[in-house]
Amino acid sequence: MANPAAPVRSFLQAAKTEEAPLPLRVVQMEGLAILKIIKHCKEFSPALVTGQLLGLDVGSVLEVTNCFPFPIREEDEELEAEGANYQLEMMRCLREVNVDNNTVGWYQSTLLGSYQTVELIETFMNYQENIRRCVCIIYDPSKSNQGVLALKALKLSDSFMELYRSNSITGEKLREKNLTWVDIFEEIPIKVSNSPLISAVMTELEADSPIAQCDYDRLQMSTTPFLERNLEFLIECMDDLSMEQQKFQFYYRNLSRQQAQQQAWLQKRRAENMARKAAGEEPLPEEDPSNPIFKPIPEPSRLDSFLITNQISNYCNQINGVAGQSFSRLYLAKALHEN
Repeated sequence: MANPAAPVRSFLQAAKTEEAPLPLRVVQMEGLAILKIIKHCKEFSPALVTGQLLGLDVGSVLEVTNCFPFPIREEDEELEAEGANYQLEMMRCLREVNVDNNTVGWYQSTLLGSYQTVELIETFMNYQENIRRCVCIIYDPSKSNQGVLALKALKLSDSFMELYRSNSITGEKLREKNLTWVDIFEEIPIKVSNSPLISAVMTELEADSPIAQCDYDRLQMSTTPFLERNLEFLIECMDDLSMEQQKFQFYYRNLSRQQAQQQAWLQKRRAENMARKAAGEEPLPEEDPSNPIFKPIPEPSRLDSFLITNQISNYCNQINGVAGQSFSRLYLAKALHEN
């Protein structure tokens, strides 16, 4: 998937840089923007695609009124300058037809909820350099095929962004900030909004459906492929988590070995100092920074393990939800068959 280019601010966004932002409470999306996102993601599924979100930042509400897709490029053509020029040209064209052209984030498709990656965090940080408050809309076409609109708005938590900027995601810093793996992303509620004219047209176009009409598609039992893919991804995540745990075990083994070497060296130096003191000589220092055993061992970052844990939780929730719906359908189908 092509990563979104660095965001381009409009004049209106640049003029608001001195205002203090309010906490983001809700993302209000136009129905047309949602349909554009769904259409773009489904057309290229299972390939992953991205696009730009346009709208307005009003108080505690982030309004998403329009969007446009990013073209899919080969890896050797992914140049930041080209992406910025494409965004500027699109925003100029939209401004000419009196459409909102303020960047408020981006959207991207995902496969079975596998979106929590380091690339997503880095993209958030790139956007934050130009836009103080932005969101990422995640749409999952594979999950939507199960009868659920898999659309969610995400943002990075302020405490995690502060820690990520300092590049010190270690166990000590995480305990100091009281951060856990659930504190990386914040999900913002999405509110769908349509103009009265669109609502009236949709009401006119809606077909008359008798109440007694049965929709047997809801009783579809073919959830096996969805469950299989979730289980496959879950197993891969468990393997990745095991590898991360091995890294930390290796780190603690080295740390324990280093501490044992330091204690042995100190005991030897103290015995030598006692002998020098008995001989009337000056004692040697008990610390030697040039000695390799006193060089601190860097602690591995906890970010990868946190993201993998988030993914495992997501897959487990999806499996639980699909399995629960499958049992309900089986019991209902059994009752209908008996009758």
